[in-house]
Amino acid sequence: MSNSPRLFDGKFKFPAWVRWATFLWFAVWFPVYWRFWGAENFLHVCDVTVILTCASFWWNSPLLLSSQAVSSILVDLLWDLDFAWRLFSGHNLIGGTEYMWDAHYPLWVRVLSLFHIVWPLLLLWALGRAGYDRRGLALQSAIAAVTMIASRFTNPATNINYVFRDPFAHRVWGPAPIHVAFIWLGIVILIYLPTHLALARLFPPPAERIRPRF
Repeated sequence: MSNSPRLFDGKFKFPAWVRWATFLWFAVWFPVYWRFWGAENFLHVCDVTVILTCASFWWNSPLLLSSQAVSSILVDLLWDLDFAWRLFSGHNLIGGTEYMWDAHYPLWVRVLSLFHIVWPLLLLWALGRAGYDRRGLALQSAIAAVTMIASRFTNPATNINYVFRDPFAHRVWGPAPIHVAFIWLGIVILIYLPTHLALARLFPPPAERIRPRF
């Protein structure tokens, strides 16, 4: 029988205060986002990451945590860069944070999106305790594929996960299956793979991580 960690690894537990803190955050964040941004918003990969990261803490799953680290760390850092650039220069550098200045939504609701600043630090801290499961790349690639296919059934005007138009040229790359595959492959190669390689160098696998004492 393989000694590799399962999705839900009963041998590892995060501190109870972390599990409850992320649960309480989710209990506030989820209904607020549903109320103001709508149900379709939860197909955004960054919002899927919030849901699955909270689940990984609650279920003590290094594999699920690792997959969301692959998905989120670099993307959140780019979000932080764009937000800071807009804050100090008055215009966006990359794009994706324009909604933070949309006065149609209450300020306190927009402030909730500042989780993008905290999330990379939270994930790196958690990986330092749990280790990085190398299967995270494959799992997140599969999650992203399902999420992006589902996004094609939403309003094209919202362009969730860029499944209708790419984020740079703002064009369609062929029929729907070709375009979605093109965007998915770009995300896997340009974002997920470099993050995976960096995390694999920085953190040992969960099986090699000494169980922390809390």
